[in-house]
Amino acid sequence: MHITIDGQWFKDAHGRTLLLRGVNLSGSSKVPTRPDGRTHLREGFFDHRNVSFVGRPFPLKEADEHFSRLKHWGFDFLRFLVTWEAIEHAGPGQYDSEYLDYLVEVVKKAHEHGINLFIDPHQDVWSRFTGGDGAPGWTLEAVGLDMTKFKDTNAAIVHQTYGSPFPNMVWATNYKRFATATMFTLFFAGNDLAPNTKIDGVPVQMYLQSHYLNAIKQVAMRLKDLPNVIGYDTMNEPSAGYIGYAHANEVHYHIRNGITATPFQSMLLAQGRAQVVEMWGMNVLGNRKIGEVTIDPRGTRAWLDGYDCVWRANGVWDYDAQGNPHLLRPFHFKEVNGREVHFPRDYFKEFANAYAQTIREVDEEAIIFIETDALGDDYPPQWGENDAKNIVFAAHWYDGLTLFTRRYVPFAGFDTHTLKVVVGAKRVRQNFVEQVRVYKEKAREYLNNAPVLIGEVGIPYNMNDARAYRSGDFRAQEQAMDASLSALEANLLPYTLWNYTPDNSNEWGDGWNAEDLSIFSRDQQSNPRDINSGGRALNAVLRPYARAVAGTPLRMTFDYQTGVFEFVYKHDPAVSAPTEFYMPAWQYPHGYTVEVSDGTYEIDPAAQTLIYRHSERDMPHFVRVTPSIARPKQAQAEWLTRLAFAGIGVLLLRNLLSGKNKKKAGK
Repeated sequence: MHITIDGQWFKDAHGRTLLLRGVNLSGSSKVPTRPDGRTHLREGFFDHRNVSFVGRPFPLKEADEHFSRLKHWGFDFLRFLVTWEAIEHAGPGQYDSEYLDYLVEVVKKAHEHGINLFIDPHQDVWSRFTGGDGAPGWTLEAVGLDMTKFKDTNAAIVHQTYGSPFPNMVWATNYKRFATATMFTLFFAGNDLAPNTKIDGVPVQMYLQSHYLNAIKQVAMRLKDLPNVIGYDTMNEPSAGYIGYAHANEVHYHIRNGITATPFQSMLLAQGRAQVVEMWGMNVLGNRKIGEVTIDPRGTRAWLDGYDCVWRANGVWDYDAQGNPHLLRPFHFKEVNGREVHFPRDYFKEFANAYAQTIREVDEEAIIFIETDALGDDYPPQWGENDAKNIVFAAHWYDGLTLFTRRYVPFAGFDTHTLKVVVGAKRVRQNFVEQVRVYKEKAREYLNNAPVLIGEVGIPYNMNDARAYRSGDFRAQEQAMDASLSALEANLLPYTLWNYTPDNSNEWGDGWNAEDLSIFSRDQQSNPRDINSGGRALNAVLRPYARAVAGTPLRMTFDYQTGVFEFVYKHDPAVSAPTEFYMPAWQYPHGYTVEVSDGTYEIDPAAQTLIYRHSERDMPHFVRVTPSIARPKQAQAEWLTRLAFAGIGVLLLRNLLSGKNKKKAGK
C-alpha cells in the first residue's frame, strides 16, 4: 500500500483516508542478542563494542509466524525499532553490515505480509550504559565518561548494576541524572553550552550528531528500494538534558522519583564529592518529597583518567582558592548571549531539519516523524515554510498513573499536561480524550496541521502485582487498555501500540528495565497452532476500525463489552474506492449484523473485512455493527467487576495514599 500525507490525514493510492493501526516491534530490540543483553543480566555488559543485534526483533525463521499474527490482528503498520548502537557499536564509523543485511531481510518479510512501517531510531535516556538504550558505549568514552563508575557517583541508575527487583519506571529518572543529561546537552547544544569541548578536534555537537545521522543513513541506504518503508522517525523521545534549566543548583523536574539531585550536585557527585540530596516518592497524588539522603562516592569519579568535568571546562563551576567547589554560572543552561533558550525552537528544530535532509539524500519521498521531549517540554518547534516538508507529529501518550504505579484504578487518573490528578471514572475517561486532543491542537498550531500519529500507547500487563499471570484473569488490563484506546478513537487518531515483544516472558517482561507492556507473550501461548494464543487482553486490543475511508472520518466508537461498533464519515466525491473496515473474528466469532445509513455493503469473513459503498447523497454516512449473538454474560461480568472496584476503591486509594503499597524508587 502506497501511503502519503494530505493535510492532517494519511492517504492511500486511491485517495482514501487511512486510520493506521499497528505496533512497536519490539521492546527487546533495545538490547543485543549476543551476548544476551536483557537488562537483568550483567555478564558482558561493559564489553560494549563486541555485541550483535542480529535477531532483533526475532530470528528470521520466526518472521512468518509473527507477521502473520500481526496481520491477522489487524496491525498492518509498524513502528520498527533500530538503535544507533546496533548499527555502529564497534566504534566511530564502523558499521555492522551483518545487522544491516539482517534488517533488510526482516523488512522484506514484512512486505510479503502486506505490512508497512517506518523506522524508529530508538533511544531511552541515551544508552544502555546510562540505564536505557540507543547510543553506542563509545559515545560516553569519547567525552571522557567512565560508565563503570556511574553507580557509585549516581550518574545513572542501571538495572545491570542495581540488580533485581528493579524499581518500576525509575529508569526514567536518568533523564536528569548526570550522564544522560550531560550527553543530551552536548549532543543538541554543545556549540553554545560546551564550546570548549572537542573530540578529535571536532566540536562535540558536530561530532556526535554527524555520527548519529550517518548511522541512520546507512539504514536508509539499505532500505531505500523497499516499498513498505514509508519514512523515518528523527529520534525516540529526544531529551533537552540540561538545556533551558532555570538554575543549576535547583530542582525543577516535572517528575521526581527517588534520588533527585540538582545539576550542580550531580556535577560534584561525578567528581567524587559527597552530597546531601532530596529523595522523592510517587503515589496517586503525584510527587512528594519524603526526605534527604547522603550520597558519598568516596572519591570515585565518573570520568576516565586524564579527563575533567566538561562543565568545569566550560566555566559552569570551579574550585576556589581553598579547594572548595563553587557555582560560577547558575544560569548557564538557561541563557545564551542574553537570550533565554528553548529546546524545541533553538536546538531540536535545527537537528530535525538536518536529519530530514540526510534521509532525503537517500529517499526523497520519506515521511519524517517528529517527536518531542516526553518528560520535559513536549511542545514541538514552530514549523515554517523553510523547514522540512512531509512531516508527522509522532507524539506518545500513556495513562500515566497506571504506567507509573502499575495499578489500574478506574476512578483515578493523572493529566500529563496539567500534572493534576483526576477523580471519577467518567471524568478520567473524558480527561483521557482531552489529553490526546492536545496533540492535534499542537500539530495545528506548531506544525502546519501535520498529521498526528500516537507512536506509543499501552499498559503494563504485570499491573496489580502480576496477578493476571497466576489467575489468567486479564479483565483489569482490558479495562485499562480500552480506556486508552477509546480516547484515541474519539480523536480519530492512528496509533502504534507499545508493544509486541516476541520473546516476552512473565518473569522478565520485555527484557528491558523490568517493563512488561507486550500484547504477546510465549508464557500465555497455550496452543502454538492457534494464531491468537499468546495474546494478552485481546478483548480490548483487537478492535474493529475503518482501515480505509472514502472521505473524511467524523466519528468512530467501539464498546468492547457489547461488541457494538459505529462509524460516521463524509464521503469525498473524487474517491471511487469503497470504505473498508477491519472486523476481527475474535470480536465476532458468530458473525455480525450491519446497519448502514445508505448504500450497500459486503462481508468477507475470511479476510475479516467489511466493505461499504456509500451512495452519492450529500450526507454523513453511518455504519453500525453488532454481534449476531449478544454478550449478556460478558456485560454482566464487566458490571460485577466495576461493582467490585467500587467496593474496594476507597480502601485501595487509602492504601496508596498512606504508602502501604509504595515501593522504594531508588537506592
